[in-house]
Amino acid sequence: MKRLDKKVGLIGAGNMGEAIINGLIKSGLCMSAQIWASDVRSARLSQLKDTYKINTTQDNIELFDQVDIVILAVKPQHMDEVLQSLASTFPGTIKGVKLIISIAAGFPIKRIEGHLYTPLDEDSKGLLPVVRVMPNTPALVLAGMAGMSGNRYAKETDLSQARTILEAIGKVIEFEEEDLDAVTALSGSGPAYIFYVVESLVEAGAGLGLRPSRALKLTLETIKGSVRLLEETGEAAASLRKKVTSRGGTTEAALGVLESHRVKEHLMEAIRAAAQRSEELSESG
Repeated sequence: MKRLDKKVGLIGAGNMGEAIINGLIKSGLCMSAQIWASDVRSARLSQLKDTYKINTTQDNIELFDQVDIVILAVKPQHMDEVLQSLASTFPGTIKGVKLIISIAAGFPIKRIEGHLYTPLDEDSKGLLPVVRVMPNTPALVLAGMAGMSGNRYAKETDLSQARTILEAIGKVIEFEEEDLDAVTALSGSGPAYIFYVVESLVEAGAGLGLRPSRALKLTLETIKGSVRLLEETGEAAASLRKKVTSRGGTTEAALGVLESHRVKEHLMEAIRAAAQRSEELSESG
């Protein structure tokens, strides 16, 4: 991967922040000296500094001043305070274009703009393009799936930089912001659905007399193989499902139970509920 000729700073050094730091360094996209992290926890910063040899500070303003790309990785409930603090220093701290990337769930672009753009004139606003991102937890093992959307000031070069950073921890698809609630429901919350299925399959296997460790191994390898089959054949899931389901066989017996309990309908209802909750969170505050 071509090296990113920018300094990157993360405000918030939790699990997702560390995943990004790890991805940037492991992919060769950034050297440790190019990365800054800030957090209220000094012990956490010491840990990251020792592990990754990056720059650390507890001063968000210092970090903002030092870098070209600012990744807002704090919890949504802390975003307003962080953004207000940054905006209180404007416009003096803006030196050229500074890309803002937010990974805070349920925190819309208009709310970020409401804080950062209020003290700025139109020209200065253009120096702070905003890209909102919805990542998911497999980013912790560099296998994430993210959706992203830029605001009106985000040029293709800005989107390309955001895309490059996200590709260091997985894959990314660009969306209109109005679609990010659906992205949140499907891929943001999606790992939990998969874990729920794994939990159920392992418990079922154990209930049938298998050792839990073996039931887990069977389940994980079955899921990985099924995903690979989907990817490599390009066939629709429904088509592959039908190929596995012999008339009068074991799979048909199992699927008959799922259909009788309307599992597909309930799963779709659950995802709609997640999307609705994401929309409610975006509109609150």
